[in-house]
Amino acid sequence: MKKVKFIYNPNSGERRISHELDKIIEVYQHYGYVVVPFRLCKNRSVNDAFFDIESNYDHILISGGDGTVDLILNAIKALNVNIPIGILPCGTANDFAKAVNLPFDVKEAIERIVNTRPKKIDIGKINDKYFINVASAGMFTDVSQKINPDFKNSIGKVSYYLKGIEEALYMRKFSIEVKSKEVEYDGDMYLMLIFNGKTAGNINLAYKAKVDDGLLDVIIVKNVMFPNILPLLRSILKGEHLEGYNKDEILYFKTNKLKIDCKDNLITDIDGEKGPDFPLEIECIKDGIELLGY
Repeated sequence: MKKVKFIYNPNSGERRISHELDKIIEVYQHYGYVVVPFRLCKNRSVNDAFFDIESNYDHILISGGDGTVDLILNAIKALNVNIPIGILPCGTANDFAKAVNLPFDVKEAIERIVNTRPKKIDIGKINDKYFINVASAGMFTDVSQKINPDFKNSIGKVSYYLKGIEEALYMRKFSIEVKSKEVEYDGDMYLMLIFNGKTAGNINLAYKAKVDDGLLDVIIVKNVMFPNILPLLRSILKGEHLEGYNKDEILYFKTNKLKIDCKDNLITDIDGEKGPDFPLEIECIKDGIELLGY
């Protein structure tokens, strides 16, 4: 029988996965697989999940949100594991799963995983860390880090919106320097997003992004004049195209590599988790991982 390494975060989303474990095993057994589970927890390193990874596993099944996928992606790269992954989207936002149209129904997701060939997709790298969906800094971007995990798990997406409203009350700009072969910018900004996927917080911002084009999509909301802030925020929340905005307000470009420095004390975020400190060297790793079910 074939084997699948199943790594799951029991706290993702509203702890949905705890009600789906029997279904997961049932569907895999129907297709002739043995499921070997590993439960993520605070007192065990994620690397422990891979102690037997050379024992002929067909693929790695990841259950959780973007942060969980990001955590396991970094472990896979650090340990030089070359096995395809499949994703069961069970987080709060699941932005990357939506970007590549993965099913949210467990049975449908597994059936697609076991009946498709792996496809190579890009991943992002920011300094020495990898990301699957988006790296960001500035307004709203560290909301997930600031939410109490129990609060987030109890009321899900609503907790993000409440914290986002609180953040909007204390908007501030940051001084940054951006260098790439396509764009150079030295000035102020409110928000910076570097996408491998398409959405952040369920908002479709990088509508041109592709996960297999070898490029990252960069959006920088610059020092917008105060009367234009509310219309801009409304457009962002509605997922409207940003190209119509003046380039003095928004930069939107594609690149495979860029450098960013910030003169202010600014926290970065990678798929909902704390990212590295500035300065940042960011690049797209073409065909960085193999994904099943896409």
